Amino acid sequence: MRILVSVLILSAAALPCSAQTILKSEPLMLAPYEVAFVQNAACPSGKVLKVTGAIRGLSRKKTCVVVPAEQASLSVATP
Repeated sequence: MRILVSVLILSAAALPCSAQTILKSEPLMLAPYEVAFVQNAACPSGKVLKVTGAIRGLSRKKTCVVVPAEQASLSVATP
């Protein structure tokens, strides 16, 4: 029972931390299947570029997606 209660408390504490960081430039290094959101001119207004890392030899997957304003914070990528 204590384990269940501690899991519920940790889940409730982790929920507010689920905000997505929007970068100003695409990161040079991105782990396979890691996702980064980038604000750039490739996507129309109101959308951001979603970049998904790939395994060696394959190219990254890039799509334009809508991110709600309450889940986004603007940040700078550090190489």
